[in-house]
Amino acid sequence: MLAAISILLVFQLIGEVIALAFSLPVPGPVIGMALLFAALVLRRQIPGQLQHTAHSLLQHLSLLFVPAGTGVMLHTQRLTNEWLPIVASLLISTVLGLAVTAVVMSALAHFTRKH
Repeated sequence: MLAAISILLVFQLIGEVIALAFSLPVPGPVIGMALLFAALVLRRQIPGQLQHTAHSLLQHLSLLFVPAGTGVMLHTQRLTNEWLPIVASLLISTVLGLAVTAVVMSALAHFTRKH
């Protein structure tokens, strides 16, 4: 488990370094996650220990939302004042996220049928 967590943290660190070195507007952990995904695709398998650790982390994912929920509660006045742009951006980003996911899944399904 320690080795798998180390792998996850190393990819996050690499993503942070890339984001800082090139002044990218994308967060380092997102870049690191994309690099980890690319490495796993190239490898064509997920190491058992990494799969077990990722599954364990995902089981406790709800705990990671507690700080965000606390932050929201601290800014209730701002949420009250700016509810319309917040709701609009949430709806638009959700629809765009679903659309992009559908396009990517369709492309991947088409790609896997050919191979």
